[in-house]
Amino acid sequence: MEGAAQDDGRGPSIWDTYSRVPGKILDGTSGDVACDLYHRWASDLDLIAALDLNAYRFSVAWPRVLPRGTGPVNVQGLDFDDRLVGGALARGLQPHVTLYHWDLPQALQDRGGWPNPDIVHWFTEYALTVHARLGDRVASYATFNEPWCTAELGYHVGRHAPGQQDLRAALSASYHIQLAHGSAVRALRAQNTKAELGTVLNLYPVDAATDQPEDLLAAQLADEKINGWYLDPVLRGTFPALAAEQYGAYMPEIEPAALQGVKEPLDFLGANYYFRQWVSREGASRAGPPSPDIQRTAMDWEVYPEGLYGLLTDLHRTYQVPKYYITENGGAFEDQLVSGEVHDEARVRFLQTHLQALRRAMQDGVPVKGYFAWSLMDNDEWAFGYSKRFGIVHVDDATQQRNLKDSAKWYRAFMQQRR
Repeated sequence: MEGAAQDDGRGPSIWDTYSRVPGKILDGTSGDVACDLYHRWASDLDLIAALDLNAYRFSVAWPRVLPRGTGPVNVQGLDFDDRLVGGALARGLQPHVTLYHWDLPQALQDRGGWPNPDIVHWFTEYALTVHARLGDRVASYATFNEPWCTAELGYHVGRHAPGQQDLRAALSASYHIQLAHGSAVRALRAQNTKAELGTVLNLYPVDAATDQPEDLLAAQLADEKINGWYLDPVLRGTFPALAAEQYGAYMPEIEPAALQGVKEPLDFLGANYYFRQWVSREGASRAGPPSPDIQRTAMDWEVYPEGLYGLLTDLHRTYQVPKYYITENGGAFEDQLVSGEVHDEARVRFLQTHLQALRRAMQDGVPVKGYFAWSLMDNDEWAFGYSKRFGIVHVDDATQQRNLKDSAKWYRAFMQQRR
Protein backbone atom coordinates (compact mmCIF):
# COMPACT_ATOMS: atom_id res chain seq x y z
CA MET A 1 0.00 0.00 0.00
CA GLU A 2 2.59 2.56 1.10
CA GLY A 3 4.94 2.83 -1.86
CA ALA A 4 7.54 5.57 -1.34
CA ALA A 5 10.16 2.84 -1.27
CA GLN A 6 13.13 5.21 -1.29
CA ASP A 7 11.56 8.15 0.54
CA ASP A 8 12.48 9.65 3.90
CA GLY A 9 15.06 7.15 5.07
CA ARG A 10 13.22 3.88 4.47
CA GLY A 11 15.57 0.93 4.09
CA PRO A 12 15.16 -1.85 1.52
CA SER A 13 13.01 -4.87 2.35
CA ILE A 14 13.29 -8.42 1.11
CA TRP A 15 10.42 -7.66 -1.28
CA ASP A 16 12.34 -4.78 -2.84
CA THR A 17 15.15 -7.22 -3.53
CA TYR A 18 12.90 -10.08 -4.65
CA SER A 19 10.80 -7.99 -7.02
CA ARG A 20 13.91 -7.02 -8.95
CA VAL A 21 14.77 -10.63 -9.81
CA PRO A 22 13.48 -11.24 -13.35
CA GLY A 23 10.48 -13.54 -13.47
CA LYS A 24 9.65 -13.48 -9.75
CA ILE A 25 6.69 -11.06 -10.02
CA LEU A 26 3.96 -12.08 -12.45
CA ASP A 27 3.64 -8.72 -14.18
CA GLY A 28 7.22 -7.55 -13.60
CA THR A 29 6.23 -4.76 -11.21
CA SER A 30 7.35 -3.77 -7.72
CA GLY A 31 5.98 -2.04 -4.65
CA ASP A 32 7.97 1.13 -5.27
CA VAL A 33 4.78 3.19 -5.76
CA ALA A 34 1.93 0.76 -5.01
CA CYS A 35 -1.10 2.82 -3.84
CA ASP A 36 1.17 5.65 -2.67
CA LEU A 37 -0.47 5.63 0.76
CA TYR A 38 2.64 7.31 2.16
CA HIS A 39 1.72 10.53 0.35
CA ARG A 40 -2.06 10.04 0.00
CA TRP A 41 -2.88 8.91 3.53
CA ALA A 42 -5.14 11.86 4.37
CA SER A 43 -7.38 11.56 1.31
CA ASP A 44 -7.44 7.77 1.67
CA LEU A 45 -8.59 8.07 5.28
CA ASP A 46 -11.27 10.50 4.08
CA LEU A 47 -12.38 7.84 1.61
CA ILE A 48 -12.60 5.22 4.37
CA ALA A 49 -14.62 7.54 6.57
CA ALA A 50 -16.92 8.37 3.65
CA LEU A 51 -17.69 4.65 3.35
CA ASP A 52 -19.11 4.86 6.89
CA LEU A 53 -16.55 2.38 8.20
CA ASN A 54 -15.43 2.49 11.83
CA ALA A 55 -12.05 0.75 11.82
CA TYR A 56 -8.89 0.67 9.73
CA ARG A 57 -6.41 -2.20 9.75
CA PHE A 58 -2.92 -1.44 8.43
CA SER A 59 0.64 -2.66 8.80
CA VAL A 60 3.73 -0.86 10.00
CA ALA A 61 6.73 -1.27 7.70
CA TRP A 62 9.71 -2.53 9.68
CA PRO A 63 12.27 -1.16 7.17
CA ARG A 64 10.68 2.29 7.36
CA VAL A 65 10.98 2.38 11.15
CA LEU A 66 14.38 0.65 11.45
CA PRO A 67 16.10 0.82 8.05
CA ARG A 68 18.78 -1.66 9.13
CA GLY A 69 16.32 -3.78 11.09
CA THR A 70 18.02 -2.84 14.37
CA GLY A 71 19.90 0.19 15.60
CA PRO A 72 19.03 3.82 14.83
CA VAL A 73 15.36 4.65 14.48
CA ASN A 74 14.14 6.47 11.38
CA VAL A 75 12.04 9.16 13.03
CA GLN A 76 10.45 10.16 9.71
CA GLY A 77 9.16 6.62 9.34
CA LEU A 78 7.51 6.68 12.75
CA ASP A 79 6.16 10.14 11.98
CA PHE A 80 4.21 8.62 9.09
CA ASP A 81 2.68 5.92 11.27
CA ASP A 82 1.90 8.54 13.90
CA ARG A 83 0.09 10.64 11.29
CA LEU A 84 -1.84 7.61 10.09
CA VAL A 85 -3.01 6.69 13.60
CA GLY A 86 -3.87 10.28 14.46
CA GLY A 87 -5.70 10.76 11.17
CA ALA A 88 -7.72 7.59 11.69
CA LEU A 89 -8.75 8.61 15.19
CA ALA A 90 -9.72 12.09 14.02
CA ARG A 91 -12.12 10.46 11.54
CA GLY A 92 -13.69 8.10 14.06
CA LEU A 93 -11.73 5.06 12.85
CA GLN A 94 -10.20 2.56 15.28
CA PRO A 95 -6.58 1.87 14.23
CA HIS A 96 -5.70 -1.86 14.21
CA VAL A 97 -1.97 -2.32 13.66
CA THR A 98 -0.11 -5.33 12.31
CA LEU A 99 3.57 -5.26 13.20
CA TYR A 100 4.84 -7.71 10.56
CA HIS A 101 3.31 -8.24 7.14
CA TRP A 102 6.19 -9.97 5.32
CA ASP A 103 8.49 -6.99 4.61
CA LEU A 104 11.60 -8.02 6.54
CA PRO A 105 14.43 -5.45 6.30
CA GLN A 106 16.94 -6.76 3.77
CA ALA A 107 19.71 -6.02 6.24
CA LEU A 108 18.29 -8.67 8.57
CA GLN A 109 17.89 -11.19 5.77
CA ASP A 110 21.57 -10.62 5.05
CA ARG A 111 22.17 -11.76 8.65
CA GLY A 112 20.14 -14.94 8.16
CA GLY A 113 16.55 -13.70 8.32
CA TRP A 114 13.89 -15.67 10.18
CA PRO A 115 16.00 -18.86 10.44
CA ASN A 116 18.47 -16.90 12.62
CA PRO A 117 17.47 -17.26 16.32
CA ASP A 118 18.67 -13.71 17.00
CA ILE A 119 15.61 -12.45 15.15
CA VAL A 120 13.47 -13.12 18.23
CA HIS A 121 15.29 -10.26 19.96
CA TRP A 122 15.33 -8.09 16.84
CA PHE A 123 11.57 -8.37 16.41
CA THR A 124 10.88 -7.70 20.08
CA GLU A 125 12.93 -4.52 20.01
CA TYR A 126 11.11 -3.42 16.86
CA ALA A 127 7.72 -4.06 18.49
CA LEU A 128 8.72 -1.98 21.52
CA THR A 129 9.96 0.81 19.25
CA VAL A 130 6.60 1.02 17.48
CA HIS A 131 4.66 0.87 20.74
CA ALA A 132 6.79 3.62 22.29
CA ARG A 133 5.52 5.97 19.57
CA LEU A 134 1.97 4.78 18.87
CA GLY A 135 1.16 3.58 22.39
CA ASP A 136 -2.41 2.99 23.48
CA ARG A 137 -3.97 5.15 20.79
CA VAL A 138 -4.02 1.93 18.80
CA ALA A 139 -6.99 -0.39 19.37
CA SER A 140 -4.97 -3.56 18.78
CA TYR A 141 -1.52 -4.83 17.86
CA ALA A 142 -1.19 -8.05 15.89
CA THR A 143 2.35 -9.40 16.02
CA PHE A 144 2.23 -11.20 12.67
CA ASN A 145 0.12 -11.54 9.57
CA GLU A 146 -0.03 -15.05 8.09
CA PRO A 147 3.28 -16.43 9.38
CA TRP A 148 2.67 -19.61 7.35
CA CYS A 149 3.28 -17.50 4.24
CA THR A 150 6.46 -16.02 5.67
CA ALA A 151 7.97 -19.41 6.48
CA GLU A 152 6.50 -21.78 3.89
CA LEU A 153 6.24 -19.55 0.82
CA GLY A 154 9.35 -17.54 1.63
CA TYR A 155 11.79 -20.22 2.75
CA HIS A 156 10.44 -23.54 1.42
CA VAL A 157 8.35 -23.05 -1.72
CA GLY A 158 10.30 -19.97 -2.78
CA ARG A 159 7.31 -18.15 -4.27
CA HIS A 160 7.60 -15.25 -1.81
CA ALA A 161 10.58 -13.23 -0.66
CA PRO A 162 13.33 -14.12 0.08
CA GLY A 163 12.69 -16.93 -2.41
CA GLN A 164 14.53 -19.79 -0.74
CA GLN A 165 13.68 -23.48 -1.17
CA ASP A 166 14.91 -25.11 2.01
CA LEU A 167 12.52 -27.03 4.27
CA ARG A 168 14.93 -26.98 7.20
CA ALA A 169 15.20 -23.18 6.95
CA ALA A 170 11.43 -22.87 6.66
CA LEU A 171 10.83 -24.88 9.82
CA SER A 172 13.46 -22.88 11.70
CA ALA A 173 11.79 -19.70 10.48
CA SER A 174 8.39 -20.90 11.70
CA TYR A 175 9.81 -21.76 15.12
CA HIS A 176 11.51 -18.39 15.52
CA ILE A 177 8.34 -16.59 14.41
CA GLN A 178 6.49 -18.38 17.20
CA LEU A 179 9.14 -17.45 19.75
CA ALA A 180 9.16 -13.85 18.50
CA HIS A 181 5.39 -13.64 18.91
CA GLY A 182 5.56 -14.79 22.52
CA SER A 183 8.52 -12.55 23.33
CA ALA A 184 6.86 -9.46 21.81
CA VAL A 185 3.55 -10.07 23.60
CA ARG A 186 5.36 -10.39 26.94
CA ALA A 187 7.38 -7.25 26.27
CA LEU A 188 4.32 -5.22 25.27
CA ARG A 189 2.35 -6.42 28.30
CA ALA A 190 5.25 -5.31 30.48
CA GLN A 191 4.61 -1.80 29.15
CA ASN A 192 1.11 -2.04 30.65
CA THR A 193 -0.40 -1.38 27.26
CA LYS A 194 -4.15 -1.04 27.11
CA ALA A 195 -4.21 -2.02 23.43
CA GLU A 196 -5.40 -5.53 22.61
CA LEU A 197 -2.64 -7.99 21.73
CA GLY A 198 -2.98 -10.92 19.34
CA THR A 199 -1.85 -12.41 16.07
CA VAL A 200 -3.34 -13.02 12.62
CA LEU A 201 -3.32 -16.44 10.96
CA ASN A 202 -4.47 -17.63 7.55
CA LEU A 203 -6.82 -20.48 8.44
CA TYR A 204 -8.72 -22.98 6.34
CA PRO A 205 -11.31 -25.68 6.90
CA VAL A 206 -9.77 -28.89 5.57
CA ASP A 207 -12.03 -31.45 3.89
CA ALA A 208 -10.93 -34.89 2.72
CA ALA A 209 -11.90 -35.71 -0.86
CA THR A 210 -13.23 -39.13 0.20
CA ASP A 211 -13.57 -41.16 3.37
CA GLN A 212 -10.77 -43.48 2.26
CA PRO A 213 -8.02 -43.79 4.92
CA GLU A 214 -5.34 -42.35 2.62
CA ASP A 215 -7.38 -39.21 1.94
CA LEU A 216 -8.35 -38.80 5.58
CA LEU A 217 -4.70 -39.05 6.66
CA ALA A 218 -3.67 -36.55 3.98
CA ALA A 219 -6.33 -34.13 5.22
CA GLN A 220 -5.20 -34.49 8.84
CA LEU A 221 -1.59 -33.78 7.84
CA ALA A 222 -2.63 -30.75 5.79
CA ASP A 223 -4.67 -29.43 8.71
CA GLU A 224 -1.72 -29.79 11.09
CA LYS A 225 0.84 -28.29 8.72
CA ILE A 226 -1.24 -25.24 7.78
CA ASN A 227 -3.57 -24.59 10.71
CA GLY A 228 -2.26 -26.47 13.72
CA TRP A 229 1.37 -25.55 13.10
CA TYR A 230 0.54 -21.94 14.00
CA LEU A 231 -2.49 -22.36 16.26
CA ASP A 232 -1.05 -24.97 18.61
CA PRO A 233 2.13 -23.12 19.67
CA VAL A 234 0.24 -19.85 20.27
CA LEU A 235 -2.66 -21.47 22.12
CA ARG A 236 -1.16 -24.68 23.56
CA GLY A 237 2.60 -24.21 23.60
CA THR A 238 3.24 -27.27 21.41
CA PHE A 239 3.57 -28.29 17.78
CA PRO A 240 1.05 -30.83 16.39
CA ALA A 241 2.50 -34.31 16.75
CA LEU A 242 1.72 -35.92 13.39
CA ALA A 243 3.20 -33.08 11.35
CA ALA A 244 6.28 -32.83 13.59
CA GLU A 245 6.83 -36.58 13.23
CA GLN A 246 6.62 -36.38 9.45
CA TYR A 247 9.06 -33.47 9.27
CA GLY A 248 11.46 -35.65 11.26
CA ALA A 249 15.11 -34.75 10.79
CA TYR A 250 14.22 -31.41 9.18
CA MET A 251 12.85 -30.12 12.48
CA PRO A 252 14.93 -27.54 14.37
CA GLU A 253 16.03 -28.30 17.90
CA ILE A 254 13.01 -27.35 19.99
CA GLU A 255 13.31 -26.10 23.55
CA PRO A 256 10.03 -27.23 25.17
CA ALA A 257 10.15 -24.49 27.81
CA ALA A 258 10.70 -21.82 25.16
CA LEU A 259 7.82 -23.18 23.07
CA GLN A 260 5.59 -23.13 26.15
CA GLY A 261 6.53 -19.46 26.45
CA VAL A 262 4.79 -18.81 23.13
CA LYS A 263 1.47 -19.55 24.86
CA GLU A 264 0.88 -16.03 26.12
CA PRO A 265 -2.75 -15.10 26.84
CA LEU A 266 -4.26 -13.41 23.79
CA ASP A 267 -6.86 -10.68 23.73
CA PHE A 268 -7.88 -11.74 20.23
CA LEU A 269 -7.09 -14.06 17.37
CA GLY A 270 -7.31 -12.68 13.84
CA ALA A 271 -8.52 -15.14 11.20
CA ASN A 272 -7.92 -14.58 7.49
CA TYR A 273 -10.32 -16.71 5.45
CA TYR A 274 -10.39 -17.09 1.68
CA PHE A 275 -11.12 -20.73 0.74
CA ARG A 276 -11.09 -24.27 2.06
CA GLN A 277 -8.43 -26.90 1.51
CA TRP A 278 -9.88 -29.86 -0.40
CA VAL A 279 -7.39 -32.66 0.17
CA SER A 280 -6.78 -36.08 -1.33
CA ARG A 281 -3.76 -38.38 -1.22
CA GLU A 282 -2.57 -36.53 -4.37
CA GLY A 283 -2.42 -33.21 -2.54
CA ALA A 284 -4.44 -30.15 -1.54
CA SER A 285 -6.54 -27.99 -3.86
CA ARG A 286 -7.62 -24.40 -3.39
CA ALA A 287 -10.03 -24.76 -6.29
CA GLY A 288 -12.27 -27.26 -4.49
CA PRO A 289 -13.71 -30.42 -6.00
CA PRO A 290 -13.39 -30.80 -9.79
CA SER A 291 -16.90 -29.60 -10.67
CA PRO A 292 -17.97 -27.06 -13.32
CA ASP A 293 -20.69 -25.78 -10.98
CA ILE A 294 -18.29 -24.33 -8.42
CA GLN A 295 -17.70 -20.58 -8.52
CA ARG A 296 -14.04 -19.62 -8.40
CA THR A 297 -12.19 -16.31 -8.13
CA ALA A 298 -9.58 -14.91 -10.48
CA MET A 299 -7.03 -16.67 -8.24
CA ASP A 300 -8.77 -19.98 -9.04
CA TRP A 301 -9.88 -20.18 -5.40
CA GLU A 302 -13.17 -21.87 -4.63
CA VAL A 303 -15.85 -19.49 -3.33
CA TYR A 304 -17.01 -21.37 -0.24
CA PRO A 305 -18.76 -19.20 2.36
CA GLU A 306 -19.87 -22.28 4.31
CA GLY A 307 -16.21 -22.74 5.17
CA LEU A 308 -16.15 -19.55 7.21
CA TYR A 309 -18.96 -20.82 9.42
CA GLY A 310 -17.33 -24.22 9.81
CA LEU A 311 -13.90 -22.76 10.47
CA LEU A 312 -15.10 -20.44 13.23
CA THR A 313 -17.31 -22.94 15.01
CA ASP A 314 -14.62 -25.65 14.92
CA LEU A 315 -11.94 -23.17 15.95
CA HIS A 316 -13.87 -21.93 18.94
CA ARG A 317 -14.90 -25.42 20.00
CA THR A 318 -11.25 -26.52 19.96
CA TYR A 319 -9.40 -23.50 21.37
CA GLN A 320 -11.87 -21.20 23.16
CA VAL A 321 -10.22 -17.90 22.25
CA PRO A 322 -11.89 -14.95 24.05
CA LYS A 323 -12.35 -12.82 20.93
CA TYR A 324 -12.00 -13.17 17.16
CA TYR A 325 -11.59 -10.69 14.36
CA ILE A 326 -12.05 -11.66 10.75
CA THR A 327 -8.99 -9.76 9.64
CA GLU A 328 -9.13 -10.61 5.94
CA ASN A 329 -11.89 -11.94 3.71
CA GLY A 330 -12.42 -11.20 0.04
CA GLY A 331 -11.83 -12.24 -3.52
CA ALA A 332 -10.03 -11.16 -6.69
CA PHE A 333 -12.23 -10.93 -9.76
CA GLU A 334 -11.80 -9.79 -13.35
CA ASP A 335 -12.84 -6.18 -12.83
CA GLN A 336 -13.45 -3.81 -15.74
CA LEU A 337 -13.37 -0.04 -15.25
CA VAL A 338 -15.78 1.61 -17.70
CA SER A 339 -16.54 5.32 -17.45
CA GLY A 340 -15.44 5.37 -13.83
CA GLU A 341 -17.63 2.41 -12.85
CA VAL A 342 -16.78 -1.17 -11.88
CA HIS A 343 -19.78 -3.50 -11.77
CA ASP A 344 -18.34 -6.30 -9.66
CA GLU A 345 -21.45 -8.33 -8.90
CA ALA A 346 -19.39 -11.42 -8.07
CA ARG A 347 -17.56 -9.56 -5.28
CA VAL A 348 -20.83 -8.19 -3.89
CA ARG A 349 -22.19 -11.76 -3.72
CA PHE A 350 -18.95 -12.92 -2.12
CA LEU A 351 -19.25 -10.34 0.65
CA GLN A 352 -22.97 -10.96 1.18
CA THR A 353 -22.68 -14.72 1.47
CA HIS A 354 -19.64 -14.64 3.71
CA LEU A 355 -21.19 -12.08 6.04
CA GLN A 356 -24.28 -14.29 6.24
CA ALA A 357 -22.06 -17.24 7.21
CA LEU A 358 -20.33 -15.03 9.78
CA ARG A 359 -23.68 -14.03 11.29
CA ARG A 360 -24.61 -17.71 11.66
CA ALA A 361 -21.37 -18.39 13.52
CA MET A 362 -21.99 -15.44 15.84
CA GLN A 363 -25.55 -16.59 16.49
CA ASP A 364 -24.09 -19.97 17.46
CA GLY A 365 -21.91 -18.35 20.10
CA VAL A 366 -18.59 -17.58 18.41
CA PRO A 367 -17.40 -14.24 19.87
CA VAL A 368 -16.51 -12.42 16.65
CA LYS A 369 -16.05 -8.71 17.37
CA GLY A 370 -14.97 -7.31 14.02
CA TYR A 371 -14.76 -7.93 10.27
CA PHE A 372 -12.25 -6.44 7.82
CA ALA A 373 -12.81 -6.95 4.10
CA TRP A 374 -9.75 -7.63 1.97
CA SER A 375 -9.11 -5.31 0.59
CA LEU A 376 -9.94 -1.65 0.69
CA MET A 377 -8.05 -0.91 -2.53
CA ASP A 378 -6.48 -2.77 -5.40
CA ASN A 379 -2.87 -2.98 -4.31
CA ASP A 380 0.46 -4.70 -4.86
CA GLU A 381 -0.45 -8.37 -4.39
CA TRP A 382 3.07 -9.67 -3.77
CA ALA A 383 4.17 -12.24 -6.38
CA PHE A 384 1.12 -11.38 -8.51
CA GLY A 385 2.01 -7.68 -8.69
CA TYR A 386 -0.99 -5.66 -9.85
CA SER A 387 -2.49 -8.44 -11.98
CA LYS A 388 -4.99 -9.56 -9.30
CA ARG A 389 -7.49 -7.08 -7.90
CA PHE A 390 -9.05 -7.67 -4.48
CA GLY A 391 -10.15 -4.11 -3.69
CA ILE A 392 -13.62 -2.71 -3.27
CA VAL A 393 -12.01 0.51 -4.54
CA HIS A 394 -10.41 0.49 -7.99
CA VAL A 395 -6.96 2.07 -8.26
CA ASP A 396 -5.60 3.18 -11.61
CA ASP A 397 -1.95 2.12 -11.49
CA ALA A 398 -0.82 4.98 -13.73
CA THR A 399 -2.79 7.91 -12.27
CA GLN A 400 -3.57 6.65 -8.72
CA GLN A 401 -7.20 7.64 -9.31
CA ARG A 402 -9.54 5.91 -6.86
CA ASN A 403 -13.02 4.81 -8.01
CA LEU A 404 -15.60 3.09 -5.83
CA LYS A 405 -16.65 -0.27 -7.22
CA ASP A 406 -20.22 -1.46 -6.81
CA SER A 407 -18.95 -3.59 -3.90
CA ALA A 408 -17.80 -0.45 -2.06
CA LYS A 409 -21.20 1.18 -2.60
CA TRP A 410 -22.94 -1.97 -1.35
CA TYR A 411 -20.60 -2.14 1.65
CA ARG A 412 -21.31 1.49 2.52
CA ALA A 413 -25.05 0.86 2.37
CA PHE A 414 -24.61 -2.24 4.52
CA MET A 415 -22.75 -0.23 7.15
CA GLN A 416 -25.32 2.54 7.09
CA GLN A 417 -28.11 0.05 7.72
CA ARG A 418 -26.26 -1.17 10.81
CA ARG A 419 -25.94 2.28 12.37
